[in-house]
Amino acid sequence: MKKHSKNPLDSDAPKSTEANPLQAEPAASLKAGPENSAEAVAKKSLSPAAAAVDPVRKLQAERQAPAAAALKSAPALEPEAMKIAEARHHDPFAVLGRHPAGPGQARITVYLPYAESVRLGPDGAAFTRRPGSDFFDYSGPARDLPEHYQLRWLDKDGYTREHYDPYDFAPQLPEFDQHLFGEGKHWHIYQKLGAHLHRIDGIDGVLFALWAPNAGRVSVVGDFNRWDGRCQPLRSLGGGGLWELFVPGLTAGCVYKFELRNRYSGELLIKTDPYGQAFELRPDTAAIVVREDRYRWQDQAWMTQRAGHDWLHEPMAVYEVHLGSWRRDKLGNFLNYRALAVELVAYVKQLGFTHIELLPVTEHPLDASWGYQTTGYFAPTSRHGSPDDFRFFIDACHQNNIGVLLDWVPAHFPKDAFALARFDGSALYEHADPRQGEHRDWGTLIYNLGRNEVKNFLLASAVFWLEEFHLDGLRVDAVASMLYLDYSREAHDWLPNRYGGNENLEAIAFFRELNTVTHQQYPGIVMMAEESTAWPQVTRPTWTGGLGFSMKWNMGWMHDTLAYMSQEPIHRKYHHDQLTFGMLYAFTENFILPFSHDEVVHGKQSLLNKMPGDNWQKFANLRLLYTYMFTYPGKKLLFMGCEFGQGVEWNFNQALDWYVLDYPAHQGVQALVSDLNRLYKTHPALFSHDFDAQGFAWIDCHDVQQSVISYRRANKFDELIVVLNFTPVPRPGYRIGVPEPGVYTEIFNSDSGYYGGSNTGSGAAAAEPIAWMNQPWSLSLTLPPLGAVILKL
Repeated sequence: MKKHSKNPLDSDAPKSTEANPLQAEPAASLKAGPENSAEAVAKKSLSPAAAAVDPVRKLQAERQAPAAAALKSAPALEPEAMKIAEARHHDPFAVLGRHPAGPGQARITVYLPYAESVRLGPDGAAFTRRPGSDFFDYSGPARDLPEHYQLRWLDKDGYTREHYDPYDFAPQLPEFDQHLFGEGKHWHIYQKLGAHLHRIDGIDGVLFALWAPNAGRVSVVGDFNRWDGRCQPLRSLGGGGLWELFVPGLTAGCVYKFELRNRYSGELLIKTDPYGQAFELRPDTAAIVVREDRYRWQDQAWMTQRAGHDWLHEPMAVYEVHLGSWRRDKLGNFLNYRALAVELVAYVKQLGFTHIELLPVTEHPLDASWGYQTTGYFAPTSRHGSPDDFRFFIDACHQNNIGVLLDWVPAHFPKDAFALARFDGSALYEHADPRQGEHRDWGTLIYNLGRNEVKNFLLASAVFWLEEFHLDGLRVDAVASMLYLDYSREAHDWLPNRYGGNENLEAIAFFRELNTVTHQQYPGIVMMAEESTAWPQVTRPTWTGGLGFSMKWNMGWMHDTLAYMSQEPIHRKYHHDQLTFGMLYAFTENFILPFSHDEVVHGKQSLLNKMPGDNWQKFANLRLLYTYMFTYPGKKLLFMGCEFGQGVEWNFNQALDWYVLDYPAHQGVQALVSDLNRLYKTHPALFSHDFDAQGFAWIDCHDVQQSVISYRRANKFDELIVVLNFTPVPRPGYRIGVPEPGVYTEIFNSDSGYYGGSNTGSGAAAAEPIAWMNQPWSLSLTLPPLGAVILKL
């Protein structure tokens, strides 16, 4: 017998068929991955034409054809048994398993398409085969049967199998859980739906559960039943659309999907598990049963302090990372989560960032989507290892005082046939009308948030990442696309809400519930919105009419700033308002300042190459830009590679250009970012009032001709003066007003030779009793070219 391939995601995976009594080796290799087009089976029934062009369908047809022929020539089965044989029965327990057969008697019926003979346990009575079928029956005294009986059967390949009968167990999903899910209020439904190791009366196995209200039949298929949907159909639990089956003998590491037949059209679909917690490495797409609750966390100190953490008034500098292209091994392979726990954590700690934000690691089939076309909302991608490997990574971050945020995508999902699209043959997770249910720009589908079970799916996903992986927050992608019904649509291509407006009322309610639940359940976490419009109160409490997010990406400030910096310095005086306009709305929301992955792809160039001028000026501009960001009100975010001035656009398919750190100019940018992080974290003036006006005051925002701005950052105990010169002209004798006398010392200069600059600056300056800029005192400074200085009294 061939060895069962060990699952790399679980060290406890069975190593041979002997370790898993249900393991049956197919006659030919039948992988669950898309290259064998298992999903293509979803299109139609097993027609000869379809079977001729699809190897999986052909194999299934070859398996089922003899049974179909036998059924035609055999004595007629009763209608309910015929439904089992034709894989059309919604309640196989009505036919299969143990049933009364008269006073003191019991009958057992099993359906085993690959069996030659069946016995009751190792030495029990033989079952009788119904002529021309794969049904086997036993009748005998009910008292002679154990609480749960075993079947011992010989398969068509000559191997003996032994297992408990799945159809001898009572329903396992409590009605209370079913009710909560139907109400959309079951935050931990991922613990019930999907596939979970389960024990009943001392018997171990896997409990499978699925929501598919428009299916007429659901089966679990996998390497344990030759991927044959006739073998193990689930029971329907009633009108709520839930299905379940306990399969004894299965263990962690088994690979599975669900086969569904639409109740109206008869369409056959093969789908991966929406609640799967681990998946095969792409391009394969089957789910994998995991062993839960094995990891022993070591981050108790972090989690305790986080619960009382006042993130509003604390520093937050985020390093945004795409794990697949941050760094790779010598052979160009992805780094494992555990390797990243060493290398990435050490790097981020050295640079002084407080948080890592991960581009989506939720499982996804296409590398080029960067994770934003998610198919596994409850599973970290297998590209970098197992779920426990991912836990190890987060644990290592926390033990080094680094928070971890996850980019999370509830705005849309891909059309891949193996996943959520038309899940049970109907528009189940998505809206049926493409005017509501499809993003034309992205070629993806939109969740129907008006359906309780769909809303619950997403809410449970958010809870899952925060609870099961100790994440410190979520960055919610594409919020604007969810808030507006006419987002990126032509006038004829959207449907108004019930009041005639373009606001998505269901999305508004979803966000409020999402933020209420997560903040209540996990104090200290942050929920960030990527929201690119002027929607009001995104970061205000839900009880005041807000959406309840902790922070919002300041897309307006980012666009204005980069547009300004891309101008040649001689022209910047004509665009001075792009530097100053943002302060008019800076405190209307809790903003984070993002220089993210979106700004360094698709022909936008790297941040370094957005800067005008020769090589020296490019680097000086970049250092000036970062100093501006770190001293401007708002939390900070910088995408990987930007911290050392990568010269080319980000390429998701290869590692960053680490070799550029051999050059002093790039070393200087990296050193500057590291120093800015430390300066930022050690001066409360730069972070304690990021979201209210008392922490910021202009000194001068009107020096258009010289393209200079200056401002104060302050709190009760700390005050800094920031002066930025956006031209390559050094400015000796530049006077600014200050409120107090004394000597003001330069504590930071972006033009320092240490960073690759020209070492122009003042060092220190004594305040003179000359009134200037509405202040009683003033300083005469030497401003560096394309440079910024920070002064402290």
